[in-house]
Amino acid sequence: MTPKEQEIGNMDGSALPETKVVDWDREDDPIHPRNWPASKRWAHVIIISILALITNMAPTMCAPGIQEIEADLNITSNVASTLAVTLYVLGVAIGPMFTSPLGEIYGRVPVYHAANVIFVAFIIGSALSQNLAQFLIFRFFSGCAGGTPMALGGGTIADITTIQKRAVAMALFSMGPLAGPVLGPVIGGFVTAGPGWRWTFWLLALLGGAAGATALVVMRETHPKIILERKAVRLRATTGNQDLRSKLASSPLSPRQVLVQVLIRPAMLLFQSPILFVISLYVALVFGVMYLLFTTFPSVFEDQYGFGTSISGLVYLGLGVALVASMLLFNLLNGRVQAARMQADGVQQARPEYRLLLMIWFSPSVGFGLIIYGWTAHYKVHWIVPIIGTVFMGLGAFFVIMPSQLYLVDVFGSQAAASALGANNLLRYISSTFLPLAGPAMYRKLNYGWGNTLLGLLALAFVPGPLLFYRYGERLRTKSLGKRREPT
Repeated sequence: MTPKEQEIGNMDGSALPETKVVDWDREDDPIHPRNWPASKRWAHVIIISILALITNMAPTMCAPGIQEIEADLNITSNVASTLAVTLYVLGVAIGPMFTSPLGEIYGRVPVYHAANVIFVAFIIGSALSQNLAQFLIFRFFSGCAGGTPMALGGGTIADITTIQKRAVAMALFSMGPLAGPVLGPVIGGFVTAGPGWRWTFWLLALLGGAAGATALVVMRETHPKIILERKAVRLRATTGNQDLRSKLASSPLSPRQVLVQVLIRPAMLLFQSPILFVISLYVALVFGVMYLLFTTFPSVFEDQYGFGTSISGLVYLGLGVALVASMLLFNLLNGRVQAARMQADGVQQARPEYRLLLMIWFSPSVGFGLIIYGWTAHYKVHWIVPIIGTVFMGLGAFFVIMPSQLYLVDVFGSQAAASALGANNLLRYISSTFLPLAGPAMYRKLNYGWGNTLLGLLALAFVPGPLLFYRYGERLRTKSLGKRREPT
C-alpha cells in the first residue's frame, strides 16, 4: 500500500474530508493511462485505428457486388438494392447513441469487446443470408455495433495522450473512417469477381475477429474515471473505509438517466443553435451525396464503360486520391491560414470562424465535381474524366467535413462539443442512408447529367453559409449560446 493509500485508509476519525477522496498517487502515477509506456499507448492507438478501418470498410465493401447480391437474393426493387448498401450506415448513426453512454458507465474496453463480437456475428449473418429481409436486418445490426470504434476512439486517444502529443494519434485514427469507405470497394471488387459476394463478408468477419482477438489480449481500460473508481473499490475492500470515493466520481445516475441525457441533448442543441443546424445540414447533404455516388458506380462503370466487377472497384480510388491530397493540403494550409488571418486582424487568439476559411475556398468543388461526373458519364466521355470529377467532389467533401467538425468543437467547447458532434453525425448518417434511395428514380427522370447537376446546385446553394458564418458567426454564437442552457 502506498503512503497516500495509507493516509486514505486512516479510520481513527481524525482525517479531514479530503482524505476520503481517492486520487492519483502523484503526477507520474504509473496507473494513469498517460503515464503508460509509449509502446503500450501506441498499441492502443493502432488497435482502435484498425477496428475503425475494418468497420468503415463494411458499408461499401459489398457495393461492387450489388448486382450479384440482387440476383442471389431475388432483389427486384432499386430502392431495396440501394438500401442493401446504405442500411449499415443507419446502424452507425443509431448504435453509438447507446454504446457511448455504456462506455461512461462500464468503461470503454468492455464496450469495445462486446461491440466487436456483435459486429462479427452479424457480419457472418450477412454472409449466410438467404433472402432480402435477413440481409437487411443483419446489415443494420452490424452497423449498430460497427459504429462503436468511432464513438469511443476519440475518448480513448484523449485518455492516453496529452494535448501536445495528440495530433499524430488523431491523424492515424481518422484514417479509418476516411479511408475505409474507399478501400472497402477496391477489395470487394476483386473478392466478388473471385469467390463471390458472400466472401466480402467472410473476409470482414475474419479481419474483425483477428482485430478483436488482438484487442482482447492487448487493450486495458483507459477511462480515468473508471480506473479511479476501481481503485476506490479496492481500497474500500482492503481498508474497510466505506467513505472512500473517487475524485472523478460524478453524481450517481442510473444507466437509464445517462441514456436519456445522451439522447436528448444533441436534439436540443440542434434546434437551439442555427450554427449547428445549418452546418449539420450541409455536412449531411455532402455525405449523403457521396454515398449516392457509391451506388451509381456499378451501373456507370460496368454497364456504360464495360468494366468487369473486379476492375470497377478501382474507380473508388478517385476518392482515395482526393482523400490523400486533402489531408496534405489541410496539414499544409490550416496553420498558415489561421496565423495569417490572426496577423491581419491583429488578434492573439484565433477565432473559431477562422476554421471556415478552408471550407470557403474548397467547398465549391463539391458542386463542380458532381456536374463534371454527371455530364461526362451521361455522354460516355473517356472513363478517366468522370473519375476526375469524383476527385474534385471528394476534395470538396473533405474540406466541408473536417473544418466543420473543428469549428463545432471550438464553438461549443469541451462541455457541449460531444453533443454537437453527436447531432452532426446523426444527421450525416441518416442522410447517407436515405438520400441514395432517391437516386434510381431521379436518374431515370433526369439522367446522370441533369440529376448530378441538381445535386451539384444544391451543394453550391450551401456555399454562402460558411461565408455568412465567417462574417456574422461571432455575433450569432454569442447571442445564441449566451441564451442556451446546457440540458441536464
